[in-house]
Amino acid sequence: MTTATATEVFDQLRRHLSAKLALTGSFAGRGAVEAAAEGARVTLSDGRRVLDFGSYAVTLLGHRHPEVLAAVRRQLDTMPTATRSLANPVAARAAGLLAAHLGGALPKVHFGLNGSDAVEVAVKLARLATGRARVLAVRGGFHGKSLGALALTHSPLYRVGLRGCAVEVAHLDPADPRALARELAAGPVAALVFEPVQGENGAVPLPPDVLRAWCAAAVEHGAMVIADEIQCGLRRCGEPSLALALGLPVDGVLLGKPLGGGVVPLSALVCSERLYAPLDADPFLHSATFGGHPLSCAALPPALELTDRLAGHGRALSALLDTGLAELRARHPEAVREVRGLGLLRGVDLDTPARAGATVLDLAARGLLVSPCLGRPTTIRLLPPLVATEAELAEGLGLLDAALLAVTTR
Repeated sequence: MTTATATEVFDQLRRHLSAKLALTGSFAGRGAVEAAAEGARVTLSDGRRVLDFGSYAVTLLGHRHPEVLAAVRRQLDTMPTATRSLANPVAARAAGLLAAHLGGALPKVHFGLNGSDAVEVAVKLARLATGRARVLAVRGGFHGKSLGALALTHSPLYRVGLRGCAVEVAHLDPADPRALARELAAGPVAALVFEPVQGENGAVPLPPDVLRAWCAAAVEHGAMVIADEIQCGLRRCGEPSLALALGLPVDGVLLGKPLGGGVVPLSALVCSERLYAPLDADPFLHSATFGGHPLSCAALPPALELTDRLAGHGRALSALLDTGLAELRARHPEAVREVRGLGLLRGVDLDTPARAGATVLDLAARGLLVSPCLGRPTTIRLLPPLVATEAELAEGLGLLDAALLAVTTR
């Protein structure tokens, strides 16, 4: 792609999408745009190649993994979409594999295209199955920006200008094991929804003892327990499901982002028969034209197999991150306030939002893409892929070291 073509891209962004998106992209790419990608690297229109430890957790398997591409291409050459009248074997196989991947205790699956899709259907089913309206979520949590999911999202930043959302929600203090019991005493609750690791809140793991207390109280009350693992699941944080690995009595696990192998959009609710009962009674109660899309579902089998195959390498990368980030914090005590997270989902919390923003831009200029946290603007999120080499991880940490040094000495 030529420089002139990149200029045209920014002009089209300003005209037809958002001038602010164009400005942000121009700063991050120094006038270039993304042109190609493979593995942990993105090639820009000016020929530069940068490391991608961002992409909002989608590229857990990197960009264009050949095994995922091959599966999607085979489906593209046979039947890329569904009639919606006939049964589709690709979606059926994907559902069976996904239920088995989580151990088989949650046998039912509903497919969507993004995280909000999964959140919306889970909350809808919980309210219908229990006959109750109120939902409990967690302070600092993020569950999407469609109106129902937005009600569960904690930060008011995402609701500016909106008078209210359709779901009645109370947000629990994650430091308070008794918070849920008090809400249950206040009235009937349909569901408890939580992220085991809050990604948008700066990679904050919720305390396992608090989650156990909350889930036990919810089960006793008859409320559904739903783990939103759209960002932290599928071995991003080491386990196929963190909630199931903790032994929590969940009725549903929400998955997305890397579920389509970093190639196609795909999300899912994997759940109990009790939660799924309204859809068993009426399979058209909640549907979407592209839900269970064959081209997306074709990516799921290789994506699941690859995350399992690379799990050991992921643990090794996580250990290197532990060491490297601890050393960075020690070298930059004036800037780095805290390092949080689990596995390949990490947050580096800086002293001010301005310094965090400057670091994100400096990193992009040096050749490392990361994800900021809109809900916690002091935090930089690191999301290296499972396919990153140890050398690439060391390179990324070196670039972060250099950027922190630059922004603290200006």
